[in-house]
Amino acid sequence: MITLVFIAEHCRLLLLSMFAFALKHYNIKALKHLKKLDINCDMGESYGNFKVGQDALFFPYINSCNIACGFHGGDPLTIENTIVNAIKYDLRIGAHPSYPDLAGFGRREMKIPRKELFSIIKYQVAALEGMVESKGGKLSYVKPHGALYNKMATDLEEAKTVIYAIKEIDPRLSLMGLANTFLANISKELHIEFIPEAFADRRYNSDGTLVSRGLEGAVIEEPEAVLKQVKSIFNKGKTKSIEGDWININAETICIHGDNPFALDILMMLKKAFS
Repeated sequence: MITLVFIAEHCRLLLLSMFAFALKHYNIKALKHLKKLDINCDMGESYGNFKVGQDALFFPYINSCNIACGFHGGDPLTIENTIVNAIKYDLRIGAHPSYPDLAGFGRREMKIPRKELFSIIKYQVAALEGMVESKGGKLSYVKPHGALYNKMATDLEEAKTVIYAIKEIDPRLSLMGLANTFLANISKELHIEFIPEAFADRRYNSDGTLVSRGLEGAVIEEPEAVLKQVKSIFNKGKTKSIEGDWININAETICIHGDNPFALDILMMLKKAFS
């Protein structure tokens, strides 16, 4: 009996050693395909008579759900209904806070004093977390929206303010942000888990930032073009910028915007391609 246990353990160690050798010397790229494509979507952004997206149709095709917190979109009933559906479909739930900009859908940069921004983020995240928990769910992460998201990827102090606010509400929450920016390092320094994100339906500049929505071609609406970009990011860890340069993007999740008019077609195509 002892001999059999010894042989089994020896075989296990031998297999692990062979696996490690193969990884090191043969760079088995096929292993990357074992990784599941995580698709996240900005949802719950309708507000009163202002309707955004087709949320009810998206849930079966996504893995993570970024729920608006009322400052760029999302009225209380819309937010609660989105939470209920996210729990029903067993999705990872994230808060999607923004600058206080309902009129501009959170896409206008605002210069807000750090102390005020700190409270603005806490208010939104705390409200969303409370509503999620009231329905028996769990808030997992925070993904800032729009102009705030973009500002955090280039402004260290803005990023720190948001991270400190998140941590004061719940230090277990993760931060989802733009991949290949300093956000990964500052998150590690401030002891918050970072989820690097790439975009399926947005064009990139050569420096890795997103092309401004004010420029033509910033948003990709053709499902085939979106699929091509997602496959490139998922399989190769890179995509072409709007200037034609190849840029590296190492992401753990891919975003589809709920307000993209072709979002449902895109999601269905991605589901088919990666299932």
